Amino acid sequence: MSIESQIKLLRQWRAGCEVSEAAVQAYGLQKCFEACAVDSMVAKRMSGLSYKADCPIPLSSLRYLRLLHYNGNGKSQIGEMVCHQSVANDLVSIFKQLYEAHYPIERMVLIDNYGADDERSMSANNTACFNYRRVAGSSKLSNHSWGRAVDVNPLYNPYVWHRKDGTLVVSPAKGRPYANRQRSFKYKITTDDLCYRLFRQHGFVWGGAWKHRKDFQHFEKRVQ
Repeated sequence: MSIESQIKLLRQWRAGCEVSEAAVQAYGLQKCFEACAVDSMVAKRMSGLSYKADCPIPLSSLRYLRLLHYNGNGKSQIGEMVCHQSVANDLVSIFKQLYEAHYPIERMVLIDNYGADDERSMSANNTACFNYRRVAGSSKLSNHSWGRAVDVNPLYNPYVWHRKDGTLVVSPAKGRPYANRQRSFKYKITTDDLCYRLFRQHGFVWGGAWKHRKDFQHFEKRVQ
């Protein structure tokens, strides 16, 4: 694909498409890391999915992020994310630094591409943020409902816990091979990882440090 065609993809912000570094330079790196208002097209994609009819958060409080990331093949890829305005600048800064470090993130599109189904999105190793939903198995709203939590490379960094009878529960189910954190594998988040360090520097809590239920993909910023 020509550089001109790739620049067109950047202008249209076609999330999921690969672009060359030359195209990024020609388009402008700074324009590839921006927090924008949620426009009518994005709102339409979210309507009835991540943004449900009973969602109390006004769309004006959310931001659509334009982000680049390096995929598992080492190629620059157009990414997108919706978050709360209070963490938008944090996330733009974090993902820009991850991109500059060539940190691998396999996929970064709105969870609405998966019908706002958390299991489907995680199974596709999709990095995402806003999704108005309850915590699995409870009536409590997830911090994703407020757009202040991000799941990074979730297939390889699953949510892991044991029931009272000792049964191991892994979400997504396809992430079971990666519940063993003693193993070495790609996309693995640890306390030595750049992704972990950057999120912590910006005041986010890591679910992998939780005592009973480990959520290795999960970073959230709590409101005081």
